[in-house]
Amino acid sequence: MAAYCRVSTDQLEQLSSYEAQVNYYTNYINGHPDYECAGIYADEGISGTNTKKREQFNKMIEDCKAGKIDMIITKSISRFARNTLDTLNYVRTLKELGIGVIFEKENINTLDSKGEVLLTILSSLAQDESRSISENSTWGIRRKFEQGKVVVNHKKFLGYDKDEEGNLIIDEKQAKIVRRIYKDYLDGKGSNRIARELEEEGVKGWNGKAKWYESTIRGILTNEKYKGDALLQKTYTIDYLTKKRVENNGEVPQYYVEESHPAIIDKEMWEAAQLEMERRRVFAETYGVFKLDYATLDNPFAGRVICGRCGSSFGRKTWHSTNENLKRKVWMCSNRYKIKGEKGCQNKHIDDKVLYQTFINTFNTIIENKDYFMEKWKDGLKSDNVLVRYRSKKFIKIIEKAEPIKEFDVNLFLRLIEKMTMFEGEKNIVSLLDGTEIEVIIEYIK
Repeated sequence: MAAYCRVSTDQLEQLSSYEAQVNYYTNYINGHPDYECAGIYADEGISGTNTKKREQFNKMIEDCKAGKIDMIITKSISRFARNTLDTLNYVRTLKELGIGVIFEKENINTLDSKGEVLLTILSSLAQDESRSISENSTWGIRRKFEQGKVVVNHKKFLGYDKDEEGNLIIDEKQAKIVRRIYKDYLDGKGSNRIARELEEEGVKGWNGKAKWYESTIRGILTNEKYKGDALLQKTYTIDYLTKKRVENNGEVPQYYVEESHPAIIDKEMWEAAQLEMERRRVFAETYGVFKLDYATLDNPFAGRVICGRCGSSFGRKTWHSTNENLKRKVWMCSNRYKIKGEKGCQNKHIDDKVLYQTFINTFNTIIENKDYFMEKWKDGLKSDNVLVRYRSKKFIKIIEKAEPIKEFDVNLFLRLIEKMTMFEGEKNIVSLLDGTEIEVIIEYIK
């Protein structure tokens, strides 16, 4: 005989009940001369509405199928499962194997002839009870939301922990990662590159794994909780049995609580990140760019080279040759061969080296006219636009003590440049992220 025990929360009083159940059935089976203990299976802190997440329960069923158990005893139907369908399915499966389930509280042995009829009725009542508990729990959570009390699963929330009273507190080690993500994004890096760099450095996320995704980075960048606010009830439960949650698009009330907990990111930086995200979205949509956030050390210009003739983006191609000295990376308008067999935009191709030199010349032009640009950015510090203020402050810091450069610097490029518009002649226009346009003359490589 085996016993199954379960409590549905990890509260102290419930855990005491859990331990009491385990001790009770251990003594009960071992103290009965006709029984041999096949094991005590116990799940703690797990809801009974669905059996999928109950590891010990599932192990017990597998052991039954393996012939290790011939009888199960449990406290009540609600301990076994509160889902009518699950209860009946498991009971019938076990019955076919010749295994009975004894429910002590209801005095039911499923191998008795009367057992299944009574079990069906009682299981239905247990399911109604579960629905009532779920509804009461939901009501309680929503009441907390209405009162501005923040309920957050901090275990899956990078940068935060909870104190003894259940209040959110900053986990400084993780908070450094969050601050880095915001800084890197506002320094021009894309979410894809940020994720790759974190992985390469072995930086661990909330789950202790050094595995990062673009979607994770975007989620961190858009989460208002990092500025100390909380939008409550972003999702809601539509099925109390499966616990399935869906996005809340107005079906149930939402509540916005300002300064509900300590902020990791100041409000200006957070708002600047939202504006930068929108700027990139509009830019990508305007120029048909799909890889704006995919710039790498090997290809820093991805999504940032624009055709001065038709306004489309340029893409990089490699011209192969058996002679390594003749192999070239060139950029061409994406509209050049848009329709197979038909010529499109006739803007000329550009050698990769031209783009590198274009930025070097642009940066040195800024340094040569430092006073002009410093005054321009000091004015930007007074702007009503938080992104303009943030960017002006950054630009001043970069240029203030900078000297002319001879080599390309990818980080400088990403921090300063929005796009490089290439024309048919030797004239190119480089647009800074603050909207300033600088004309650069470069001799094309033929």
